[in-house]
Amino acid sequence: MSNATLTGKSRIAGVFGWPVDHSRSPRLHGFWLREFKIDGAYIPFATHPNRLEQGIRALPALGFRGGNITLPHKERALGFVDEVTPLARRIGAINTLVVREDGTILGDNTDGFGFIANLRQLQPDWRAEAGPAVVLGAGGAARAIVVSLLDAGVPEIRLVNRTTRRAEEIAQAVGGPVRVLRWELRADALKDAALLANSTNLGMAGQAPLEIDLARLPTSAIVYDIVYVPLMTELLKAAQVRGNRIVDGIGMLLHQARPGFKAWFGPDPQVTPELRAFVLGG
Repeated sequence: MSNATLTGKSRIAGVFGWPVDHSRSPRLHGFWLREFKIDGAYIPFATHPNRLEQGIRALPALGFRGGNITLPHKERALGFVDEVTPLARRIGAINTLVVREDGTILGDNTDGFGFIANLRQLQPDWRAEAGPAVVLGAGGAARAIVVSLLDAGVPEIRLVNRTTRRAEEIAQAVGGPVRVLRWELRADALKDAALLANSTNLGMAGQAPLEIDLARLPTSAIVYDIVYVPLMTELLKAAQVRGNRIVDGIGMLLHQARPGFKAWFGPDPQVTPELRAFVLGG
């Protein structure tokens, strides 16, 4: 599992979370570090929210290249960096930190990149302009997904959440053709949609099931679930039975890691079946 012995020239990055022991990022980046035979390491930083600013600000002093931000820190971390990319500002959260040559810290958000890259890899004939997208949920992932779909050219986004107010906040913050619909109308929202994306934790192992009637969803639509435990959720199974093309969630995690790895370690890594299997096996 371990890399070769580290040296004084090792490039070091890691992931801030609380807790962080569930994170698959060390396994993911460790795979790429071995693949490219890089003198470096990627380590988990179990960082209490009260110490987050201190932890992030310590990166340049320790010679670290940067890191990732995971739950529950993604929004608060925005205030603890020197510069935020315009994209991350629109999303309202950061998940990637890059320590630059002058010691300043750049905050970015690659969740939307990961969402779209996974979609294009698994369904290469997807076209943004094909029709409306329905997005379930209004958390941080939903906001990144909505922004990425708007930027890709989706003509309309129907945002459906159990708490309407949170969905309305996203629509107001990101602008553009985003319609908010009440949770009770989620089945009706599927009419003439080209993409259905679940960004909630419903259907995840240990969580409540996602209950949605797919009857009004065109069979030409793609169904995407960002949940990856289990990999084949009940939503994806139901969609597949109807003849819809599906996209599972593990690829979003894998692709969102690529820009950070490239910034810290050099190579632009690829998402392969071997990587998928290795990360899922952790």
